[in-house]
Amino acid sequence: MLGRWPQGPKSSVTTREEMLAEAVSPTGVAALKAETEFMDQFNNEQVAPSTGLSVTTREVVSSPDGNVIKLQIIRPDNAERLACIYYIHGGGMTSLSCYIGNFVAWGKILAAKGVVVVMVEFRNAVSASAVPEVAPFPAGLNDCVSGLKWVHAHAEELGIDATKIVISGESGGGNLSIATILSLKREGNLHLVSGLYALCPFLTGKWPDARYPSSLESNGILIDLYGDRCAIGYGIEAYDRGDPLAWPGFATIEDVTGFPKAVVSVNECDPLRDEGIAFYRLLLAAGVAARGRVVLGTMHATELHPTLCPEITQVTASDLVAFAKE
Repeated sequence: MLGRWPQGPKSSVTTREEMLAEAVSPTGVAALKAETEFMDQFNNEQVAPSTGLSVTTREVVSSPDGNVIKLQIIRPDNAERLACIYYIHGGGMTSLSCYIGNFVAWGKILAAKGVVVVMVEFRNAVSASAVPEVAPFPAGLNDCVSGLKWVHAHAEELGIDATKIVISGESGGGNLSIATILSLKREGNLHLVSGLYALCPFLTGKWPDARYPSSLESNGILIDLYGDRCAIGYGIEAYDRGDPLAWPGFATIEDVTGFPKAVVSVNECDPLRDEGIAFYRLLLAAGVAARGRVVLGTMHATELHPTLCPEITQVTASDLVAFAKE
């Protein structure tokens, strides 16, 4: 399976405009199509059954731009009021979609354990998702915050316990999950969420980073991080000013003080492992009720590809659901 994994572009770029042109070129379109088709393989009825689940989509107006985003809602097909996992998909904040097969499978696996899963389809920074617009930081973050606020406001209608809404996401979605809570804190709206569960969060912006040995030791295992393509695509200005809303690796103890309970889960053989561990330690230093976990023998976001190691996917999913129900 890994031998067939489509490889993304590795060429250097100097501007976001170059990345946008690359994304809409025939080569870029074909590469994204190949990646999407490959990831669709990870969704099947054996590993992620649809039986007993309801899957719907709602359209929501995002603030402050007035654009329309989508929320994919997956829940047990019953009338119970349940805890909610508000899930933000990965893709470096620049690409992919919560409607791609592996994310749909992950949402079904979580929901089947007795929670409502709301997956937000936000504006990517480079390649369009099911939301057609692309825009740099802070557009995607604004969409994630807006979707979360809508879910909280409509919790009764959605059969959600408004006191148990956990934000989660992997990789770039881990970045946006943390940034969403940072944003809510700045607004005085931390009461909208009960917890954070970040999977292999993508926090630093430029690699390799000598502070984090895994960025040297594990680079090239599934993902190749070297360079600054992601910082350029998402918004190099935010990186240059050290904005933790764009790159939570810049967050300070003061920034995260008062965070809700949290889990940071990382993969042993992932170049992002050590920056995730550093963020976990930052939470501890700020007095946050935080727990860390390292999934041994796994590569970046192994859990989000459930046909590869389904037992690992199930263990992490169970841990996330139990955390949301606490």
